[in-house]
Amino acid sequence: MTEYAVVIEDAGSNYSAWVPDLPGCVAVGATVDEATSSIREAIQLHLASLLAHGDQIPPATSRAGTVRVA
Repeated sequence: MTEYAVVIEDAGSNYSAWVPDLPGCVAVGATVDEATSSIREAIQLHLASLLAHGDQIPPATSRAGTVRVA
């Protein structure tokens, strides 16, 4: 099982999610939970599409974290 870093952003009227290691893999949801569920499905579909087209699955190289500033 591979784990990809996911970025979820407040887009005002909803939440958008994207995967730095999978260009073009995006999703939205009305809540953070919905965006998380949607991006999980989007990742699965994105990887299946890559395989179907004979492309390689990109490795998960991005890391996410937070930095506290004053």
